[in-house]
Amino acid sequence: MKTASRSLLDASAVSLSGLCLVHCLALPLVAASSPLLATWAEAEWVHTAAVAVAAPLSALALWRRGQSGPILILSLIGLALLALGAAHWPSHSLETPITVCGSLFLAGAHLLNWRRRHADPAAPGC
Repeated sequence: MKTASRSLLDASAVSLSGLCLVHCLALPLVAASSPLLATWAEAEWVHTAAVAVAAPLSALALWRRGQSGPILILSLIGLALLALGAAHWPSHSLETPITVCGSLFLAGAHLLNWRRRHADPAAPGC
């Protein structure tokens, strides 16, 4: 895949992580003033849909033959935390901090991937 396509995937994934953060942190504050937004803020399908979009998008953006190290570890931890948060594990009250951490881990992996690709555009799999 061309570097421009991978850059677009990384940018999309970081943007999705940002939307996740807005959903987790800002939407509940806004929802306090609107019952309609409060209903949407607690909708479980939103969390499942976010993980369902984040996993393949991240896989496309980060997949490299033989890739290992911090990028792979950060992305796997981020995706695992997003899935755990969407499943309300270990409890509903920990959903937001777990999801926020997962989103930050995943965004960090994509930023490192973008930085690595621009530092060494000739690297295999870029």
